[in-house]
Amino acid sequence: MTQDQPQVPELLGDGFAPHPQFTLVRHTIVDAPIKETYAAARNLDLTDIHSGLFTTAERLRELPARWRDRRHGPPRQPTRLTVDDLDSGSDWALLGEHPGTEFAVGVAGKFWRPVIAWRRVEPEDFADFAEPGYGKLVITFGVRPYGAHRSLLTIDTRVQLTDPESWLKFRRYWRVAYPFTQAAHATLLRTISQDARERSLAAYSRTD
Repeated sequence: MTQDQPQVPELLGDGFAPHPQFTLVRHTIVDAPIKETYAAARNLDLTDIHSGLFTTAERLRELPARWRDRRHGPPRQPTRLTVDDLDSGSDWALLGEHPGTEFAVGVAGKFWRPVIAWRRVEPEDFADFAEPGYGKLVITFGVRPYGAHRSLLTIDTRVQLTDPESWLKFRRYWRVAYPFTQAAHATLLRTISQDARERSLAAYSRTD
């Protein structure tokens, strides 16, 4: 006699990038309940992200675009950049969400170019998008309970290429970009964890 297995929701990454050729998954245990940890991830302001290698990587990636646009003056810097801001005002899309536990953002592009050619693909078209010459990038933020008062925070990055030539180009790019991507994950995990702890302490203080 076999026991019924509990129903587990499909991971959003499995739905939007089921066959990635390149992945990076990082976890951390957060000293805050799942509610506060998810809120910290979902409301993360990317303009608050500052860390040596991560910031350096971002500046290096921006240099070609800055040179290209130098005649038009310095680029405007956003004062706030959350997931909802990305979804409403950029090529990135909020692909899906399991409220309270997981959300995923994604974009298509030619990531290996000095100036990335971004391509917005709507959630309903993302999984089937297969135009040659592109990669699909999906980043999933997941939060699960870890005991009674802590959480397990996961950032899952997947890249799926649409044709062999793009795979070769991205593989060369990935060799250089991988350390910066690791630094980005570490910075995101640290920033979200800190905000979650602060939210948890504030919630605890209100109950005193």
